[in-house]
Amino acid sequence: MLVPIKWLKEYTDVNLAPQEWVDGMVLSGTNLESVDYWDKGIENIVVGRIEKMEQHPNAEKLKVCQVYVGKPELIQIVTGAANMKEGDKVVVALDGAKLPGPLHGKPKNPEGETITAGELRGVRSDGMMCGCQELGFPDKIVPVRDKDGLWILDDECFVPGMPIVEALGIELPTVDFEITPTRPDCLSMIGIARESAATFGTELRYPETRCTKVSSEKSEDYIQVEIRKPELCPRYCCRVIKDIKIGQSPWWLQRSLMLAGMRPINNIVDITNYVMLEYGQPLHAFDIRTVKGGKIIVDTAKDGDKFTTLDGVERTLNDSVLMINDTERPIAIAGIMGGLDSEIQPDTTTVLVESANFNGDSVRKSSAFLKHRTEASGRFEKGIDPNLAKDACDRFCYLVELLGAGTVLEGDVDVYPCPAKNVVTKARVSRINSVIGIDISGEQMCRYLNALEIKTVLDGDVITCTAPTVRQDLNIEEDIIEEVARMYGYDKIPGTIPESSTKGGLTELQKFRKLAKESLMAQGVSEIMTYSFVSPKGVDRVQEREQSYFRQFVKLINPLGDDTSVMRTMLLPGMLNVIYTNSSRSIPAVRLFELGNTFIDLPGEEGLPLEKNALCIACYGEDENFFTLKGIVEQLFRSLGIEGVEYTANKNERRFHPGRCAEVEIDTRSLGFIGQVHPDVCESWGIETDVYAAELDFDAIEKLERREVRFVHLPKFPAIVRDFAMVVEDSLPVGELEKCIKQNAGELLEKAELFDVYRGAPILPGFKSVAFSLSYRSADRTLKEGEVNEINERVLSALKDKYKVVLRDI
Repeated sequence: MLVPIKWLKEYTDVNLAPQEWVDGMVLSGTNLESVDYWDKGIENIVVGRIEKMEQHPNAEKLKVCQVYVGKPELIQIVTGAANMKEGDKVVVALDGAKLPGPLHGKPKNPEGETITAGELRGVRSDGMMCGCQELGFPDKIVPVRDKDGLWILDDECFVPGMPIVEALGIELPTVDFEITPTRPDCLSMIGIARESAATFGTELRYPETRCTKVSSEKSEDYIQVEIRKPELCPRYCCRVIKDIKIGQSPWWLQRSLMLAGMRPINNIVDITNYVMLEYGQPLHAFDIRTVKGGKIIVDTAKDGDKFTTLDGVERTLNDSVLMINDTERPIAIAGIMGGLDSEIQPDTTTVLVESANFNGDSVRKSSAFLKHRTEASGRFEKGIDPNLAKDACDRFCYLVELLGAGTVLEGDVDVYPCPAKNVVTKARVSRINSVIGIDISGEQMCRYLNALEIKTVLDGDVITCTAPTVRQDLNIEEDIIEEVARMYGYDKIPGTIPESSTKGGLTELQKFRKLAKESLMAQGVSEIMTYSFVSPKGVDRVQEREQSYFRQFVKLINPLGDDTSVMRTMLLPGMLNVIYTNSSRSIPAVRLFELGNTFIDLPGEEGLPLEKNALCIACYGEDENFFTLKGIVEQLFRSLGIEGVEYTANKNERRFHPGRCAEVEIDTRSLGFIGQVHPDVCESWGIETDVYAAELDFDAIEKLERREVRFVHLPKFPAIVRDFAMVVEDSLPVGELEKCIKQNAGELLEKAELFDVYRGAPILPGFKSVAFSLSYRSADRTLKEGEVNEINERVLSALKDKYKVVLRDI
């Protein structure tokens, strides 16, 4: 937001030097972009009047002018400009003058330009007559009339001989503030004046809006308004002005626009832009002759409609674009740009001025669809107070009357079905002080808020705040706290160390995950992380059935490609990608794990897809086999304090080898699977070595009851060990034998370890030899041979009865 300080002074006093004022505004929360000084680099330049103009004797395109610059003698200047005449007042750079801008047809000199007297084609020239650009004004803000020639100074305020900085009134800088999207009220001179008045304790003066020479005719006799989409157009206000006189705006109006970054065009267009910058409310003027049927209809377009805007571009519309229509056709795109057929013409005598409020989301979508943004659309997108519409419309009419540019008709047509209401917020004095870290009274807080036009009622510790509708960012207590903080002064808030501890901590689940990772890493298993966005073909490659649970994918709406089109339902495909990468680079042995989320297209929390934590462990190498992987998993469960885990042979999991796969269970609850990855699966990945993997449901593991860790003294009494080997059917799982041993040995059994499995002569085909070592110990006495033998016999008897085992000599 470009804020000329000279213009700002019309609404509030600025009694400080520009830099001091800027510093104060920054400290109260208005961010600064830059400060532009228009008088910088301007020396020895004055207002001049052309008294006589003759053709150059030696050049067709040059004129010799006698110019009055406030001194008795005239000075002679040779110029190539063609837009001046005798009696015109112009900008004159005298001999030795310095200019900030580039000379016509030359690149800009960073150090400026110096003008010296000399001769042009044999005729003496004592200086130079200047255009706007030579004074440092960018092309985009130069008045339309003067953009290709000399700057003609029409206004009576320009007196020959006056220093140009004084004459133009550009001795004060323009400040460019960075306005955040939450403060659209500050995209206006009044908004910045409100901030300045509150910051420096000065009075805020609102501009005059009341017309005194109103016609007896009424606006409603000329125009009617119908809003068919009130949700997209909360308010539409308009007035009619007759006897319009199109002409040049006075200098004070042109200067305000130019210093605020806008090009003066003509008095009517300039007033609409002036009021927009003043109030933040965009306006639009129609030639009322082009409004057919004397009626404005606010409605959305139809798909495929064509419309030509003021810039001459034909645009294709859709049914979401809000349009301003008459009874026959559209005449403007709401909040964006008017139509070519309804613009003000040189012969226009009656205008309809529109001051409406449009839904910001609607304007943003329309602007994006049309790929066209304007100053007006940018303001509507951020949100504008509907209550500004009438004031802005009246202000336009007042300025038209002030400039003698037309006759304002009585009254207006104002359709406002649901007026915006003030937001009331309660804030606690104690909380405000606590959050900011200060100690001021509630009365002082109310004074700060009242200065921002926030009405307050203090009742004990509670301040009831009624925000003006222009402050759409004040909705909760924290918003009020911020207002108090910035009015108090961010630079005055003392720096303190937080009283509460800032030390972070882990949740129980995080601690459990950390323990699992540490256990695996301690066994030489390295952690990996793979992408959650995967290809659905990964499930095909691990041979999952068509109706598998793992085929219920959560699909992405806008994937980058098929390889990242769904969210993963299992970790194994990603793990095999990493295994392939390592094996293809001749890494001889690898142990890896990933603990991550999987996503299933089933109802989860709050209607979202089901999200589960899974653990995948995999290894390959010369020394790796099913049992080394099983040992890793067993040690993991021991580290997590989980007991009673069983491993049951399983031949149905197609991603695993049918003879080397086990289901991991506890109390008949499945925790996952462990085994050798099926050779066909490895082949589909191009892996040429045996891979062993475990896929576990980590959420289920986390919910298991874990043993309490207790201190146990080292044993004082010796253990008695009994070893025996037995012949059993080859199909009998060893785990069944171990379970039977533990069930019958009682509390004195300290551990039962399998130490040998043998097949071959003299063992008959279809059988195997299994050898266990049983260790017995008592914590309070030395065991006797007899009682240990008795327990051992009980165990052997149970094994014989249940599994028909036959003892053999070790």
